[in-house]
Amino acid sequence: MWRKGLSHGRVPDEALLSGLTTGDPELAVAFVRRFQHTVFGVAVAVLGDPQLAEDVAQQTFERAWRHAQVYDPRRGSVRAWLTAIAHNLAIDAVRARRAGPIAPEDLEGLLGVVTETPERRALADDSAERVRRAVAELPREQARALVMAGIYGMTAREVAESEGVPLGTAKTRIRTGTLKVRALLEAAEKR
Repeated sequence: MWRKGLSHGRVPDEALLSGLTTGDPELAVAFVRRFQHTVFGVAVAVLGDPQLAEDVAQQTFERAWRHAQVYDPRRGSVRAWLTAIAHNLAIDAVRARRAGPIAPEDLEGLLGVVTETPERRALADDSAERVRRAVAELPREQARALVMAGIYGMTAREVAESEGVPLGTAKTRIRTGTLKVRALLEAAEKR
């Protein structure tokens, strides 16, 4: 656990997270400062709207504070846990404001956001960059299916209809893409 006099920069992520449950204001501030760029980066990458991304980032830290006691280090790092929370909240925000189906031709622009855009420069953390690189390594069909499902929150059936492929093919593309991205991210985290 963290001791007075120890720089917050050297405090392990898990200790900062446990500081949220104890109500230590110094550790809470250090926790937010350590992860704010990561959380905001994930939110802005999904939403494309910095103002809405700020709201999602705040909701992410509120949720982390409320659920810090259930964090399980065996399931992933604190950074991965927070990234998942931010991603899920951002997808919920996309779903809430989505007016209708996404035209397939609009996806090319979205895939550009995932791989290389001005938003990339706004992301201060390398985890968002790793996600973009991992998605960019996928075959185009898998990347499109993964972006439709993961960012736009489309169901496999909606992906199949949009892409003009059988439902099983859409499910396979989403699942295979997800597994490949996960493997690439896990390999990068071990380095």
